[in-house]
Amino acid sequence: MNTWFASVDLTKASLSTQIPMATVKKTVRVAAAQMTSVNDLMANFNTCSRLVQEAASAGAKLICFPENFSYMGEKSGDSVKIAESLDGPVMQRYCSLARDTNMWLSLGGFQERFDDTHLYNTHVVIDDTGMIQSTYQKMHLFDVDVPGGSSYKESSFTVPGKNIVSVDSPVGRLGLTVCYDLRFPKIYQQLRFDQKAQVILVPSAFTTVTGEAHWEILLRARAIETQCYVIAASQAGKHNEKRESYGDTLIIDPWGSVVGRLPDRFSTGITVADIDFSLLESVRTKMPIDKQRVSIDL
Repeated sequence: MNTWFASVDLTKASLSTQIPMATVKKTVRVAAAQMTSVNDLMANFNTCSRLVQEAASAGAKLICFPENFSYMGEKSGDSVKIAESLDGPVMQRYCSLARDTNMWLSLGGFQERFDDTHLYNTHVVIDDTGMIQSTYQKMHLFDVDVPGGSSYKESSFTVPGKNIVSVDSPVGRLGLTVCYDLRFPKIYQQLRFDQKAQVILVPSAFTTVTGEAHWEILLRARAIETQCYVIAASQAGKHNEKRESYGDTLIIDPWGSVVGRLPDRFSTGITVADIDFSLLESVRTKMPIDKQRVSIDL
């Protein structure tokens, strides 16, 4: 019998008792933003700029923004109309913001132009010199009839990505995903076991119905099964007459504990937490699932 596993209580305090920490604690601070984007590019940028300043003042090295951080359309087709390339003025404005504040930015769900009728839903990571370090195009598109709610068909204007993406950063190796990807565990398994991710980013704009039912459960499951930190920046509140987002921005540690959360799931603001590399290493060493995985052919 695995006596260590049997004796573990699923709390962070118990984990600290069961798993010895390294003598020197290696930590780096991150921030996750919550906002209510609207159909005004400059208004959203001003909100992001203020939140970056708050994160910098709190000592964070990276701030993560939610899906649709720069724009939330009011009518069908609005997002395609404003979509532009990564070297266009909107993204370059955020590159300047990163450089001016000496901050890494995770910008999830940028409307990157594909053609006149379609876009990519692109997660962009910018370093503290203002250079784009990596991009990931959302693979799983939100084509869903929400129970008791609206119908969505993201594929009608969005081209799915094809590549799983990770990138090194001062806060560890980042695994990039976007929103609806959260329901497909395989991408997270590949980020952890094939691409060696330590921190997984899930910028999102969950609906109120799906958020109430599944948001925290799915995020904690992804953290536990990958033994990664998960940073989930979320849209929150009412964007317009047709669209409302669940909110509840979270930072979760590799044991599945919530270590960062705004006190109000509808408010605009940031939550901060420390990425503890000694905790990450301890969890993975004491429960070495990367070495215990069995290949299953169905």
